[in-house]
Amino acid sequence: MSNLSKLEFVALDISKKNYQLWFLDAEIHLAAKGLGNTITQGNEASSQDKAKAMIFLRHHLDEGLKVEYLAVKVPLDLWTGLKERYDHLKATVLPRARYEWMHLRLQDFKTQQYHERGFKKYPELISCLLVAEQHNTLLLKNHEARSTGSAPLPEANMAARRSSNKNDDNAEANLALNDDDFQGLDDLTHLEVEDFSGDQN
Repeated sequence: MSNLSKLEFVALDISKKNYQLWFLDAEIHLAAKGLGNTITQGNEASSQDKAKAMIFLRHHLDEGLKVEYLAVKVPLDLWTGLKERYDHLKATVLPRARYEWMHLRLQDFKTQQYHERGFKKYPELISCLLVAEQHNTLLLKNHEARSTGSAPLPEANMAARRSSNKNDDNAEANLALNDDDFQGLDDLTHLEVEDFSGDQN
C-alpha cells in the first residue's frame, strides 16, 4: 500500500543519489518538530519522542531501506546506520563535483551564439544546452547504426516491383465483365499491365 500522507521532503533513495539533501532536510525537520535530540549521542529523549522520530525517519525512507532497517527500533541507531552507509559519498562525490565546478566551461556553445540568443536567465541557457546535447546523442546513435559510407538499404518496393515484372510480361487485366453494358465503351475498359507500371511512351 502506498503512503497516503504527504512527505515533507523527498524520501531517501536506495541508490544513494540524494543522501546529502535528505540528511540535511531530515535534520532540519527533526529540529523543527522538537525531536532533534533523538539523533544525538547520549540523548535523554523520552520514548514517545523517540517513537515520533522513528516514525518520521522511516516515513522518509525508500521501501528497500525500510525493509533493510526493519529491526532497528531506536532513531539514533537508524541515523548512525544510514550515516555509515552513505557518508563515504562525501569522500568520493564531493572532490569530483569540485573538480567539475572549477573546470566548468561552455565547450560546445560559442559566445557569439550566446550573445545572439540573449539569455537573461541561467535556466534558459541550461535548457538550450540540454536540448543540444540530446540532439548530439541522437545523431551519434544514428551514425553508429548506419555510419557514413555504408551501403544504402535496398528499396523494398523496388525489389517487389522488379520480381513482379519478370513473371507478368504477358499478363492482362480486364476489369469489366462480358455482360456489363457500358454503352459502347467496352474497349476503353480493357487495360494492360503496362498501363499501370510501365513507361507510358
